[in-house]
This record gives sequence, C-alpha cells and structure tokens, in this order.
Amino acid sequence: MTQSVIAITGPTASGKSALADSLALELGTEVLSADAMQVYRGMDIGTAKTPVSQRRVPLRLVDLVDPTDSYSAALYQRDCRLLIDEFQSLGRAVILCGGTGLYIRAALDEMDFPSGEIDDARRSKYQGLAERLGPKGLHGLLEKVDPASAAVIHPNNVRRVVRALEMHDEGVSYAEQKTGFSDPRARYPHLLFALTMDRDRLYERIDNRVDAMIAEGLIQEVTALVEAGASEALTSRQAIGYKEIMDAFEGKCTMEEAIEAIKMRSRRYAKRQLSWCRRDARTIWIDMDSHNVESACEFILKQVGSFNG
Repeated sequence: MTQSVIAITGPTASGKSALADSLALELGTEVLSADAMQVYRGMDIGTAKTPVSQRRVPLRLVDLVDPTDSYSAALYQRDCRLLIDEFQSLGRAVILCGGTGLYIRAALDEMDFPSGEIDDARRSKYQGLAERLGPKGLHGLLEKVDPASAAVIHPNNVRRVVRALEMHDEGVSYAEQKTGFSDPRARYPHLLFALTMDRDRLYERIDNRVDAMIAEGLIQEVTALVEAGASEALTSRQAIGYKEIMDAFEGKCTMEEAIEAIKMRSRRYAKRQLSWCRRDARTIWIDMDSHNVESACEFILKQVGSFNG
C-alpha cells in the first residue's frame, strides 16, 4: 500500500524546516519545499532557505528559476507531483514542507489551474480588455460566459476576474474550484500538520529572524538582485524583505524603516498562514510550546503509523 504524504506547514519562523529536516533524516528521504519564493535562485537569505551546508537531507523544489522568470502554483503542481509519484514508486516517504498553503493544496488535492504563466497570451488579452473596458466592463464579460463565477468575484478585483476568464477558456469554473477549497478532494492520501505557538513568542522569533537576515547579508543579497536586473521583476517586488529594502534603495523610506516594515509584514503574513491552516478541517496541530523537534517528530510518526494502518 502506498504510504500517505506528510505535509508540514504553519507560520513563518515556527520551525517547519528544522522539523522536516529531522523527520526526513529519520525516514531516509528528502524534503520537498512548498514555498512560493524559495523556487527563485539568488533569493536565499530573505526566503529563509536552509543553507546547503546545514541541510542534512536534500531539499528539492528550490532554486528552480531566476527572479526575472515567471512561476506559478500550476507549475509547482506539475513539478511537485512528478517528484511525489517518483518517490512513491520507489517506496520512499514523501515529506512536503513550506508555508505556501496554496502550493500544498495544489500538489495534494484535486485542483485545476489555467496555464499560470504571467506572459501567457490569454492573460495579456484579458489585461488589455480590462484597460479598455474598465473593471465593470471586464466583469460584465465574465458574467456573460460564467455567471456563477462572476457572482463570487467583486467587479473591482480585476486580477481575479482575469483569472476566472482564463479558467473558463480552459473549461474550468472558478466558482467550482472555489467550492473545492472548502470541500477538498485529495489526490494523494496525506496528513497535514501545522505548527503553532504562543503569539508573542512567534512574533519574537519573527523579529529575531529578520535581524539575523540583515546580519547575514540580506541587504547585499537585494543589491545583487537589483544589479542583475531583478528590481522590476514581479516576484522580487512582492516578496517580503526584498520589496522593503528596494523601497529604501529608492529613497521611499530609510533602511531602519524598511527593516521594521519587514517585521510588520512578516507578522501579518504569519497571521494569514494560520488562518489558512484553520480553514482546512484536516489540519493536525502541533503546539511547539509543548514540543521540541524530537518530540514533534515522534508525534508525526505515530500519527502516520496509525493513518497508514
């Protein structure tokens, strides 16, 4: 019988990577990253990639593309499933670890996507229509072809309207997929573990992590990206840590203000990650105030053993 996939998620700075590394070492396998920003080369310190010298097992699905290239949940789904299928065919345990909930769901649950490429001709077409017709006009177009999806998307949410139109072109309903988020269907049997801890302790860990990133050379890393022409790339501009420092470079704030903004955005992101976990009734919580890495590993192995029978 194929073993279930083990997925470890939770808020930033909660200790996911260390736990997954230890668990993979115990099971003689590798870790598949589920982090939307760790796929980019050269974005190492700010995305908290475990340094190669500190990895006790291989870390896969990182450093896949340059920051100037596009990547998406659809591409991640393809890449991750290829590895899951390969590992399972070899009888190896599969451990998925990361804080991007959509990537975990895309890999493990039945979820359809449009092509997902930023430079896709279809997307360019609809973005052009949005400029000509305005948000209401574009939403009206969606209403004609897919009224169910139009009913659940606000007319001003142009990005989502464009996505729904793309999906309609590929025979997929945004509304049906949205329902699937609340009633997920698993592609692979899996156990989803989410780490949690006292909020003040988590926020302190986040602040300390940001300070450590600065000390390790985050500003220099962002400088190198800018010099490589990545300052206008969508990924760099939206990634926490990179956006704020680029703003400081451009005189929009001081570097001290940028560092405080990184901490604030990281705390807000942690809250969103926890909310995402709470929405999935399958989540098995691990309180890291009561566990250390060793006992958390033991807890996961016990749960997996019971699940696999």
